[in-house]
Amino acid sequence: MDYRIEEHAEQNEISDNNNIGLPKRFKVFTRSTIDKISKLHNLNHRLINEMKIVAHVLPFKVNNYVLDNLIDWNEVPNDPIFRLVFPQKNMLIPKHFRKMKKALKSESKKIIKSTAKEIRMELNPYPAGQISYNVPTFQRKKLNGVQHKYRETALLFPRSGQTCHAYCTFCFRWSQFVSLKTKDKFGVKSVDNFIAYLQENPEITDVLITGGDPMIMCFNRLVRFIQPIVNAEIPHLRTIRIGSKSLTYWPMRYIDDPDSDYVLGLFSNITDKGLNLCFMAHINHYQEMESFYFKMAVEEIKKTGAQILTQTPLLNQINASSDILAKMWKLQIDYNMVPYYLFIARDTGAQHYFSVPLVKAWEIFSKAYTKVSGICRTIRGPSMSCSPGKVNVLGPTKINGEKVLALSFIQGRNPSWVNKPFFAKYNPKAIWLSDLEPAFDEQFFFEKDYDKFLGPYNEIKKYID
Repeated sequence: MDYRIEEHAEQNEISDNNNIGLPKRFKVFTRSTIDKISKLHNLNHRLINEMKIVAHVLPFKVNNYVLDNLIDWNEVPNDPIFRLVFPQKNMLIPKHFRKMKKALKSESKKIIKSTAKEIRMELNPYPAGQISYNVPTFQRKKLNGVQHKYRETALLFPRSGQTCHAYCTFCFRWSQFVSLKTKDKFGVKSVDNFIAYLQENPEITDVLITGGDPMIMCFNRLVRFIQPIVNAEIPHLRTIRIGSKSLTYWPMRYIDDPDSDYVLGLFSNITDKGLNLCFMAHINHYQEMESFYFKMAVEEIKKTGAQILTQTPLLNQINASSDILAKMWKLQIDYNMVPYYLFIARDTGAQHYFSVPLVKAWEIFSKAYTKVSGICRTIRGPSMSCSPGKVNVLGPTKINGEKVLALSFIQGRNPSWVNKPFFAKYNPKAIWLSDLEPAFDEQFFFEKDYDKFLGPYNEIKKYID
């Protein structure tokens, strides 16, 4: 038994008799190898064929740890983690499903590829203007692989980190994992220009390293993106964030991967240098947190001085329940993590499958909020990450006898929009900001001169008071 497994087993009164041991080495299954997943062999053949059809449009990838530790196979196909990683027929609207099914019957690779691309382009593959508006210019060239939408935070997309240990079926960056337009795929090979950009923009206090999942990278690649930023000693930089699903999809990354100790050492080096390290953990259901290895990984990361903040979208079919959310937040607090964001499922991909109407989302959130203590109420939401910013749904209210929906910005392209309440006509069917109409004016307050704010922060800051 690995010494860290043994140490944690003793602390938790777990022994070899409980079958605690290291999972097999990391093994991935994709659309082309889905038939090799032995746990699927007892499922209905029609269900498997439907998954294959959808997987020609939306990306599919799962690993042995998820299969063996997170899915309750007695509950399949209704198990939430099964739906989280395995594509379902209804994740495509009927006409798209029929179209892809017909293309596959043709057995023409050209028709299959062109049909998949055509459907993908109808699924809003680049939501919230992330390609059109957020990529900054540096030395008169687009800094591809970087986004700077909000004043204080710059996003870095390492090219070799644009995949994941497994793919979530709701992922709003699914276009990173399929063949659309090569030029539209974010990714930088080095951080030299990014560091220079940070140095020229003193308003940036936070760097978010994201993907895909940067923790899919081996240490030798990861360190090339992080250590130079730390060594640059940028005076206004306070926090490095790492967005990752690895804590639940492959916790062995921090326990027994060949370079686990080096990765944890890198984390410690960041905090030793006086920078905050925030590990932004994507956790969608409490079931992901019940693994022994998850708890081990959390403890190993915490030892480095890192904070672990959690976030998830509210997902129909997965976690759209106040009981599920409350249980998840309580467990996160038990593990000394900070519940951070509850998002609305973005307007991309299988939004129709996962979406929860805004009013209902607020009701679920509010009910869950009342079931937890104040220490859990660090969570913010439900929030839409849309083009103008992160819009928080505050809930229905009445003004002069008229029922309206109150909202505010948690983040905005213009920082002056933040925390400023505004009102939309009450619409219980609305699932996104674009479905809402202003309650008392012809347009929402942020829509005035909105066009001049459609760009990366370094280019629009001249318009901001």
